Amino acid sequence: MPPRQFDGSRVRAVRRQRDMHQKELGKMVGVSGPTIARWESGQDFPKGEKLPVIASALRQPLDELFPHEGPPDLQLLRCDAGLSVAEAAAIIRTSRAPVSNAESGRRRLNDNYVRPLAAAYGVTEDELLSAQDRSFGIRPTSLRDDQETAPRTIGEKINFLLQYGPTGQKTLSDAEIARLVNHYAPAAVVTTEDIVHLREGTATEASDEVRDGLAHAFQVPPWLFGDDAELTPLVREFLEAIRFIGSIHQGQVLGLAARGNSEGLTVEMMAGINRLVGELRHKLPEVQDEE
Repeated sequence: MPPRQFDGSRVRAVRRQRDMHQKELGKMVGVSGPTIARWESGQDFPKGEKLPVIASALRQPLDELFPHEGPPDLQLLRCDAGLSVAEAAAIIRTSRAPVSNAESGRRRLNDNYVRPLAAAYGVTEDELLSAQDRSFGIRPTSLRDDQETAPRTIGEKINFLLQYGPTGQKTLSDAEIARLVNHYAPAAVVTTEDIVHLREGTATEASDEVRDGLAHAFQVPPWLFGDDAELTPLVREFLEAIRFIGSIHQGQVLGLAARGNSEGLTVEMMAGINRLVGELRHKLPEVQDEE
């Protein structure tokens, strides 16, 4: 699940509505005025555990100022409680490793850690365990939004990729998709009409050559066009990454708040995402000096 969205221009606008200086907000949050200035200009982003403090200082609901999609995972629960990984680890009297491993989907929490962490995060034990499942890529099959939005058929995946990515690729026409598939295959295996039928759902079957050709046309791994009646966590993660990067390019996401966990989004991942965010910076108001 994507982290909470951070829009520095929104923070600046709310701060000014409160007649609050950057230095004053920084003091309430525990950082310097120049740090607030960098956050507001998009040059830097706060750690996830800072977002509740910022929202409280600006007297704004957390979900309104920093929205996020879907139910929380372990990282979001911790950050919304205003706790760093080290602080959460101190609560269960252990090193950072158990908290980091659980949040990154590598090793589940020891049963003895569930109750104290749930209390620290302000949730029930069941809610904490459900969040842990989401950190491991497990989604309840009863969630309608999960079932309805995940592309499963070949046509749904074609339409998904046409809408969201791959990043930087021009939108392909049905004829162009068919041409690319046939160019990759050993012989002509699909027509423009076949692609239309797949996208419209009137056809759902395709040969292995067509599936491989579609993966080549959209520049995605071949397994993405495999038979996926039940999407694996790997496929879901890949599709969500495409959706998220596509949302950045469409201007729907203006920034990310790192969650303060070195085992979550890596420096390289944040750098790549923030590079894309930087391409949208011209949409933000001009940055002004401290008032």
